[in-house]
Amino acid sequence: MPTASAQLALDILRKGSETFQWYVIPLLSFVFYVYTVEVEKRNWNLVFAGLAFWGMDWFNEIWNGLAFHFTNYAPVWGAPGKTAFLILIGLNIEIMFMFAVSGIIWTKMLLPDKKTKILGIPNRVFIALAGSAFCVFVEYLLNSVGALTWDYSWWGRSAPWLIFLFGYLTFFIVAFLVFDMKKMKTKLITVGSIWGLDILALIVFIPVLHWI
Repeated sequence: MPTASAQLALDILRKGSETFQWYVIPLLSFVFYVYTVEVEKRNWNLVFAGLAFWGMDWFNEIWNGLAFHFTNYAPVWGAPGKTAFLILIGLNIEIMFMFAVSGIIWTKMLLPDKKTKILGIPNRVFIALAGSAFCVFVEYLLNSVGALTWDYSWWGRSAPWLIFLFGYLTFFIVAFLVFDMKKMKTKLITVGSIWGLDILALIVFIPVLHWI
């Protein structure tokens, strides 16, 4: 039986006619603007890093939805709070737009030479660790106001390392690896594979099997 927070999320899941808010439009415009600026500058390394980061979040949100389907208890994290549109049980449209640009924002912080260190740590590693820690802190704030829920003892305030490692660090690692790849073909294959898997899973698990 679903937890109270999971049921709240289910009650609004993809019910846009009941939850839509006009602020979605300027948020969408902001995402378009961020990517348009980088495309205009031909910053393809940054664009692909951003798409890799975003694609990794979709992968996480898909398996989170599957976790709820198979347990019928709760997702690993849920987003039952106010939203203009709840896409998946742990992903609302506001979170989606945030992750759409997060990869670009954090990758912009990388130093030109990946061998350069910050406090004795390679800058890619330092920024990935710092970024992941910051994101976990933000999740703590969201959880404190009930916007983001955790129903399992092994994923939450008592076990932040799993959120740190699998909730965020993998995003940073993949995005930075894509950014530093030498060949455009390799970037295309990597990012295309991530998004290809995401899109296939969304098609199979939503309209076909109705699992998430």
